Amino acid sequence: MAPVVRVRSVVLDCPDPRALADFYAAVLGGTPEPDEDGWVVLRVPGGPRLAFQRVEEFTPPEWPRGDRNAQQFHLDLNVGATWEEFDAAHERVLALGARLLDLEDREKKDFQVYADPAGHPFCLCRIEDGETP
Repeated sequence: MAPVVRVRSVVLDCPDPRALADFYAAVLGGTPEPDEDGWVVLRVPGGPRLAFQRVEEFTPPEWPRGDRNAQQFHLDLNVGATWEEFDAAHERVLALGARLLDLEDREKKDFQVYADPAGHPFCLCRIEDGETP
């Protein structure tokens, strides 16, 4: 069956679109570009277009709460197959302003949960054997 539509963008609400776009550009690549509506758009090489829109009274999601202001979605980001690649990505995202949310033993799960500078959760995931990067 043919799809009805194609995804244009994943849009993240935030208090400072340029700052959050710069964070994700440093993590994923690409160059943030302001658009005509005041959003900042990041065209991720080989990935989806991310867009960032200002919300004046932004309240970040609370992970892992399931009641009010719960996480609405998160990004899973592949970092490679080795723990060395994982550790390097971990150090880089922390240096860029991410915050570790999940303190459980990563070796049991092959991923860890972080918050971006605006508070949106994302996971760094180690690629399993046979998984498509």
